[in-house]
Amino acid sequence: MNPYQQKKRWKYSLLTFAVVIASGSLFYTSYLVRNIAKSERTRAQVWAMSMKQVLASDDNDFLSYVFAVRDSSIVPAIVTDNRGDIQLSRGLDPTKTFIKLEAEDKTKGKLRKKYDIEYFKSELATMKKQHTPIKLTILDTEWLVYYKDSDLLTELKYFPYIQLSVIAIFLLLAYTAFSSSRKSEQDQVWVGLAKETAHQLGTPISSLMAWIELMKEKFNAEDDPLIGEMENDVKRLEIVADRFSKIGSKAQLEDHKVYDVVKDFMDYFKIRVSKNISFELTGNPHLQAGINVPLFDWVLENLMKNAVNAIDGKGNIKVDISGNKIKKQVFIDISDTGKGIPRSKFDTVFQPGYTTRKRGWGLGLSLTKRMVENYHDGQVFVRDSELGKGTTFRIILKNTRHDKKTTA
Repeated sequence: MNPYQQKKRWKYSLLTFAVVIASGSLFYTSYLVRNIAKSERTRAQVWAMSMKQVLASDDNDFLSYVFAVRDSSIVPAIVTDNRGDIQLSRGLDPTKTFIKLEAEDKTKGKLRKKYDIEYFKSELATMKKQHTPIKLTILDTEWLVYYKDSDLLTELKYFPYIQLSVIAIFLLLAYTAFSSSRKSEQDQVWVGLAKETAHQLGTPISSLMAWIELMKEKFNAEDDPLIGEMENDVKRLEIVADRFSKIGSKAQLEDHKVYDVVKDFMDYFKIRVSKNISFELTGNPHLQAGINVPLFDWVLENLMKNAVNAIDGKGNIKVDISGNKIKKQVFIDISDTGKGIPRSKFDTVFQPGYTTRKRGWGLGLSLTKRMVENYHDGQVFVRDSELGKGTTFRIILKNTRHDKKTTA
């Protein structure tokens, strides 16, 4: 199992665990809500029965007991007659009344309750939606007792969602902070490893250059094509070392014709791969972009090597350069006739450590993405792929030619 698959499995395991916790919390809260709702209906029934006893009894001592039970068991409630007219209310806003009064009486130093029938109608509508009414028959008249959930029960219904939301936000912030810290550490390791590699390559490259010069003098081989190719490879090693030394530093971008940069690399690369693979370069030769040539050659090398490895036997690699004048972008499409990539892996291929080869570190496309996005302020992605037919990677760079101001 490669590191990416292991990481993916851990994510699914943690997600499953989180779903179990959330489900358990919601289930237990739902259980509490049901029990409290039953308790509140019982309290409403007790209050309704106490009202019936109050109206039917003349025993003052018993009435005192009933009032005590009624007041201790109260939930927000409204009593209506069979026509729907409000007759009584309990547990609602004490500053409002459904009884229409004359002008406010200030003679006793107190303001009478404010008449607000709309408030009671609104509360009654809410109660009708929440619970079926409790029916009472008092003195041959049918009354309906409506009630609603208490504030405690209402808050308890929403509590798990608030709790889970707070936990989710906390976990998201913690994960973001952790990922940022880990990425920073990885970047430091990348930079240190790259610079150390460049330093270690410096000595043998210098020695190889000296040995080639000695071979030229000893064997009088100034024009020998084999010696020339050896020189090209040593120069290539110098470029590789220069690439590694630039990692971690701000890349210096210069305006270059994209077609020429791609052509120079393709001419070098195609004679070092199988003759069964043909190369083709098409597109607009005049488009320009800000490019750091050593780093961009590395991008092309990784993508073309990936294309070569995807081709089994004979095949073709085509690079097409086009532009978008409106968005001022340069498109570089690198297509191959290889085995293709499943659509589900379009993003995965750029993950560090992901590879389908038995040998390989799975870092090429990850480095490619880093160099295009971080150093060239561009984009790279799988534009299209079909299993058994091939893949097209697209690089997007900023077109600098259209940014330059011209004078008539």
